[in-house]
Formats: sequence, structure tokens, C-alpha cells
Amino acid sequence: MKTIIETFYNAFNDCDSNTMISCYHEDIVFEDPAFGVLKGERAKAMWQMLCENQKGKHFIVELFNVKSDGKIGSAHWEAFYTFSKTGRKVHNKIDASFIFKDGLIIKHTDEFSLHKWAKQAIGIKGIFFGGMRFFKNKLQSQTNLLLDKYITKKEPSV
Repeated sequence: MKTIIETFYNAFNDCDSNTMISCYHEDIVFEDPAFGVLKGERAKAMWQMLCENQKGKHFIVELFNVKSDGKIGSAHWEAFYTFSKTGRKVHNKIDASFIFKDGLIIKHTDEFSLHKWAKQAIGIKGIFFGGMRFFKNKLQSQTNLLLDKYITKKEPSV
């Protein structure tokens, strides 16, 4: 299962969402501080949206300490990018944990300091508000609204 984690993050570095989501079980549950809990197709669509937004830009993913016993796994990864809303440089350090089923990732949890991320991505407002609950709730509301718009846009017209 170590290989599937490495495949997932190598694909993310290449902004290859198709390979990334092929590592996910159909019943995937993803969670992180920015989006909250996403299940199934929403989790997959999030990676598609993120890859589309970063493609062709200065975006780097570095992967460290990949571990797995076949049932669970973990890794540390770091992302380097420019936050599009502010143009500020971000170096986010993330600890990921995984649960596997049928040879695929069924649960993926990313943990990082939202306060540290907000300081880098947003600046002064992030310094003051990035560690507060209302900030996290507002961010998750905004990211999920963007995801809803992305999903609606990619759905074929009837």
C-alpha cells in the first residue's frame, strides 16, 4: 500500500487528478481543515479542481516518511504554491493518514495547522483570525461553495 500513497502524491505533483482518484475506493472519505469531510465523488472532484487550478503554475509536492502495514498508512507531505486569491507564497506541511480497502484508499485524512497556512496565504488577517473556529467554518464554507460550482460546471448539460 506504500506504492499507492507514492503514486497518489507523485500524480498530485504532476497535477494528474485521474491517477490520483484511481487510488481512491469508490466509498472514499476525505477530511482536512480546509474542506472538512468530503465523501465519494465530492472528494474526487476536489482533487480534480485543485489540479486544474495548479496546472502549469509553480506547484510542487514533496513526499516524506511513507509508511504502511497494508491496512493503514501515513505520510508527511509538503506543498509549495502561490495562493491564487492573494498571490502569496505558501509552504504547507501536512501529515496524512490512510485506511485501505480492496487495495485502494478508503479513508484519507490530512492534518495541518490552519493558522500557519492562513498566515502565509492571507497575511495579516490570517495572523489574527487563522486560528479561530469561525475562520475555519468560513473557509470550509467558501471552499465547499467553490467545489459545488466546479462540480456543477463539469456536469454535462441535459
